[in-house]
Amino acid sequence: MQKGVVWPNPRFKDNGNGTVSDKLTELIWLKNANTFGVRTWEEALSDANTLSSGSAGITDGSVAGDWRLPNVKELHSLIDFAYTGPALSSASGESRWASGDAFIGVQSDGYWSSTTYSNVTSNTWYVYLVNGCVSYNNKASTYYVWPVRAGQ
Repeated sequence: MQKGVVWPNPRFKDNGNGTVSDKLTELIWLKNANTFGVRTWEEALSDANTLSSGSAGITDGSVAGDWRLPNVKELHSLIDFAYTGPALSSASGESRWASGDAFIGVQSDGYWSSTTYSNVTSNTWYVYLVNGCVSYNNKASTYYVWPVRAGQ
């Protein structure tokens, strides 16, 4: 985020291929935020890194290695503090998220980031989507997986 930058409307664009573009950050997110269910951090890394076109409902031409777990700042960039349960706005950014606008399967629970907690490297940061809280927990815990890739 930058001071003075006007948010695009719509912020989120359904690409019609199982992905959603974030016009603010220029990242591309998996449309289904619950494709993998809850996983350990190691499983989440593997799920994200091996994701490719033809799996998980995506037809975007991506190959294994294009997708990854978002870092904590990227994941937290999705949060809209005007809303709770989940703290996510609609595609337009003018109302609370509802399933299908533009994402599906969003859970009001924790989502893994790729960012390891530097003080205790057996822990990793996650974002709790119910209210946007950022915290850390042991990598053996289970949270949801929401892969991301760079925009084009």
